[in-house]
Amino acid sequence: MSARGLYRRHSLQFKLQLCTDIRNGKIGRREARRTYQISANLIQLWLSQYDRGELNAEEAAATTISEYEAKIAALERKVGQLTMEVDLLKKTPQRPLGASSETSSIISGPLSAQSGGGVR
Repeated sequence: MSARGLYRRHSLQFKLQLCTDIRNGKIGRREARRTYQISANLIQLWLSQYDRGELNAEEAAATTISEYEAKIAALERKVGQLTMEVDLLKKTPQRPLGASSETSSIISGPLSAQSGGGVR
């Protein structure tokens, strides 16, 4: 197993930005390899796709939209779950705090003798 672990995934926007920067001369391939720890073969593959028009802003936007839709769906599920929990807590009767004159204790067990004649 390699030191990096599992495969990394790069967003389409990242690939598009990196290829644009390389083609515009803002960054060199060697610098991109060192900075982002990406293999030269992978950079070449992305540049080939970029040159053929397979990486474009429309695909990046579509990918971003689908990622946002997935996040929205997950958040909606979480909101639904939390709403059900709140409704359940509202329906559950609760004892009012401080209404009882009894003192409560977290220590359980027999009460100690309250008489004056203890062990000497």
